[in-house]
Amino acid sequence: MAKVTFKKKKNVNRVEAYLENNQVLQLSNPLEALEYLRDFVRLIRPGRNIKNAEAKLAQAIELLQTEKNVLTNVKIAIYAQLMHSNLIPLLTESGLTISRGVGRELHSRFKHKFLPAYQSSDDFLYLLNRIFYKSTDYVWVEAAGKVNWVQFFKTLSIKLSGTEPEVVKQLAISTQMLSSRLSQLGWEKEIVSFVIGEDWKVNNPLSKQQYLVQQLYQHIKEGGSAEYRHELCLQIIEQLQKGQELVNAIRQQTVDKGTSLSQTFILFQIEQLIQRMKLIVDMLDADDRLNVALFVELFSTVIRNENRKNSLMEFLSQTTGYLAYQIAEHKGKKGSKYITSTPAEYWNMIRSAMWGGLIVCFVVVIKLLQGKWHLAPFWQGFAYSINYSAGFIAIEETKSTLATKQPAFTASAVASSLDTRKGTDVPNLYNLAVTVAKIARSQTASFIGNLMIVFPVCFLFAWMIDIITGKPLVSGVGAMHLLQDQHPFQSLSLLYAFNTGCFLFISGILAGYVQNKINYGQVYTRLLEHPTLKYYLSAGQLQKFASYITNHAGSLVGNISLGFFLGMASSVGKIFGMPFDIRHITIAAGNTSFGLYGVGLNNLSPVFILTLIVGVLCIGFINFLVSFTLAFVVAVRSRGVHLRDYPEFLHILWKYFKSSPLDFLRPRKRKQEEIT
Repeated sequence: MAKVTFKKKKNVNRVEAYLENNQVLQLSNPLEALEYLRDFVRLIRPGRNIKNAEAKLAQAIELLQTEKNVLTNVKIAIYAQLMHSNLIPLLTESGLTISRGVGRELHSRFKHKFLPAYQSSDDFLYLLNRIFYKSTDYVWVEAAGKVNWVQFFKTLSIKLSGTEPEVVKQLAISTQMLSSRLSQLGWEKEIVSFVIGEDWKVNNPLSKQQYLVQQLYQHIKEGGSAEYRHELCLQIIEQLQKGQELVNAIRQQTVDKGTSLSQTFILFQIEQLIQRMKLIVDMLDADDRLNVALFVELFSTVIRNENRKNSLMEFLSQTTGYLAYQIAEHKGKKGSKYITSTPAEYWNMIRSAMWGGLIVCFVVVIKLLQGKWHLAPFWQGFAYSINYSAGFIAIEETKSTLATKQPAFTASAVASSLDTRKGTDVPNLYNLAVTVAKIARSQTASFIGNLMIVFPVCFLFAWMIDIITGKPLVSGVGAMHLLQDQHPFQSLSLLYAFNTGCFLFISGILAGYVQNKINYGQVYTRLLEHPTLKYYLSAGQLQKFASYITNHAGSLVGNISLGFFLGMASSVGKIFGMPFDIRHITIAAGNTSFGLYGVGLNNLSPVFILTLIVGVLCIGFINFLVSFTLAFVVAVRSRGVHLRDYPEFLHILWKYFKSSPLDFLRPRKRKQEEIT
């Protein structure tokens, strides 16, 4: 076994000193024990290089295994803190959301950013903050890996359940407090209204566990037998497991029924309480076998919470994750229609995109006409917004395709294939690479369909308007300005294309959010029972209206919001005197065609024209890349997916691309062979 060496410091580390002098800590001296723990954690803390966290923890484990003095002193130091401090706040507060609403929790965290909450010196959390005193300690604790921490605590072999009456008493009180909260949450409207059947109301596991916990408390208080205590603990664990199954069942229903921030918040709290109670009951079951995996989960959670307990973003990320998951799930389902697998689907995509391109041509003409109105910036932007919104809705209603609307949905479809909530099987990364190829060629098909109509038809419209009215819609300086606005080097068009990608992503999120609310609010049933609508509409008309609203409300909101995002962008820039605008590939292509006709092809160099065309394609690429990336990040995070768990995926994707590059541009008829 390699000998462990210590890094020399100006101040002598207590771990070194006690090892050198073969000293042993005293349980009666908790302050010295606390300093010993601080010095021991300093040995593990990797400093700035977080990558060393795993190696440093492995070194600490080796030290515990080879040096009995260090192992004994670390155990004594931990026992000293447990025996002389209040554990209840640690067990009932740290890492748990206590406030009765999202707003109140946010307010509490915001307030404590400026004036931190008071902690008594006998509070175990106060001691923990003295040991893990750096605000970034949670980073290296998590980077060291749960498997390694499990090994660390197994090496320590801490027994928290049986011997110390004060520790057992605090564990029992904490269990009662958590049990009461859990039972109350089990009867919330957001839970009751989603549970099917009447039997659960009699046998509600979230309520039954409280009765058993009270029995356990009385049994411990009266000093009952270890065997009966163990049996009670098993019954409590069983009810907690049933409570988790109830939560899972509710969440499965939300795929169809939708969810709300309030329900998400309550389910989040219930899961927190169940996991915490499982750990404490495991400590109380009198078998001296601690579930180390659960303990490590608590340890990691508490360290992170204490370091980031006043972080607003941390709280929002935790509680809104499942709501984001439902939104992404809705988008993922819709995204499947944008992924082509066969040649027939590929050509249908091109035809659908061609119809979408034709509608965009009319949008471009109307926008150029609106530009001649010379309204105030706000009303000019409002007019543009109405035009854009009407165009996007027309594309949706005619089941046409707009290339830039795809990424927000296809990104969720890709993330869905990595979804850890849909099963325990390891994702097939080769199939995921095939899916990426399908998305690439589907996106290419939609761009081709849009542009092969927009470029020539807009040019044709410009010629027809010139013939009919006797003058071009745009000409001279105005036409040249139109071209320069799309030029990648003579304008900020590529930056504005980034703005468009963000707006495409946000509109997709809004569409998913509204569709989720429609499902959660049971809007279909409520519309059918609406007294006023029932009076004016027949049963058939009312059913059609309710079905339309239920199935199209999300897309309507998404299209209207996108229309206003794009239409108001330039007006916002003018109002605030800042360079802010949008560039959308199909709109840019149409403007380019009108500008080319207005200036005249003979008056422009081939290089300039080619640069314009490349610029328009770059606008489209940025639209796609930004929208897809943002949607993909939200989708994978909401699903609990960590891309670092699949480092080999890029290699598989590259290998697939090298072997079949044309699959990324068009489908092939023969069956794809797996890469070996």
